[in-house]
Amino acid sequence: MFLDQSNPVPLHIQLKEILEKKIFDGEYQAKVPSEREFMEQFSVSRSTVREAINLLVREGVLEKKHGKGTFVSFKPIQDWLGSLSSTTETIRNMGMKPGAKLLDHGVIEPAPEIVEATGLETAYFIKRIRYADDIPIAIENQYYPVDIGTMLANYDIDKGTLYDLLEKKLGIHFADAKQNISGGCFQEADAEHLGITSDVCALMIHRMIYDQEGSLIEYQEGFYRSDMYSFSINLSRKNS
Repeated sequence: MFLDQSNPVPLHIQLKEILEKKIFDGEYQAKVPSEREFMEQFSVSRSTVREAINLLVREGVLEKKHGKGTFVSFKPIQDWLGSLSSTTETIRNMGMKPGAKLLDHGVIEPAPEIVEATGLETAYFIKRIRYADDIPIAIENQYYPVDIGTMLANYDIDKGTLYDLLEKKLGIHFADAKQNISGGCFQEADAEHLGITSDVCALMIHRMIYDQEGSLIEYQEGFYRSDMYSFSINLSRKNS
């Protein structure tokens, strides 16, 4: 990666984006190189380096420790396949503070593809922004049978953990889930909510959760920032 002197984007913004990508890719995991090292690596002035680093500090990606240097303070979220965990649990397990903001909810007639996937001609819809350490990372659309969604809406669906509300307040126990993961783009309005451009790639998750009788409890569409969310799975090769 290099800085393009002919690019109208200021050098400190270019440098900031390069450093941010290195952090999200895991190249920098603890202490980042010194200002002098960045100056030599990218052939830029100290002021350019400081401006780029200060932007990342203000965004919570880096933190300065007096007398010690500059350190990565952000950890990309990882979700382990094979276990049914809520977004709240995943974020908390990464040592980060989970959060949510309610955007919309109520009884709706879902789009044809939702009806086809769920069999729900009408559904209770909940749309939220999800946060990790106050950084917006995802848009989640959740569809419930109307009776379940109506009961759920009596509780704190703004910031509450919906899985906990379903299980602990409504007494609904999950038994099984099917999940599909693909790539795509954010809708313009959703990208705006996340403070990103609509050309940023999204990890799209479609998840169906069933109870012990095999009845559908929830259908979720999740649109996660691909630079801040990843999926990991442990694999083994068995000897035949």
